[in-house]
Amino acid sequence: MATRISLTLDCKDAKLLGEFWKTALGYVDEPPPAPFRTREEWHASFNPPEDDSVDDGAWLCDPDGVGPRLSILKVPEPKTAKNRLHIDVRVPGYGSSDQRWARIRAESERLVKAGGILLEEFDGHHIVMADPEGNEFCVAAASA
Repeated sequence: MATRISLTLDCKDAKLLGEFWKTALGYVDEPPPAPFRTREEWHASFNPPEDDSVDDGAWLCDPDGVGPRLSILKVPEPKTAKNRLHIDVRVPGYGSSDQRWARIRAESERLVKAGGILLEEFDGHHIVMADPEGNEFCVAAASA
């Protein structure tokens, strides 16, 4: 059995990035863990400092339960360098190379409208983008 993974993304604005990544990945807000009824109740169980808010995080999941969980957590320090790990957003990989490239371009345009930034195109293969806080990711075709 393969090990399940979760990804954690540090940020300045968890609400902003949570909304972006829900749009990018088709994810939803993850329900709080049992026995808690709300994220606020769960967060309070840690007895956080007064300046620590549940709004300093976003917890997302794949509604189909296939993709990894994504936690987005506010940190005090800014992003200073290129990501060492990044997300690849995969679009359907069937059809001709021109058809695949058209779907990659269309997806990158959709993500720009959602707040993403186009960084570089590798014509016919993939597009490097950044989320609203500069975290790099790629848009590419999935396996056929």
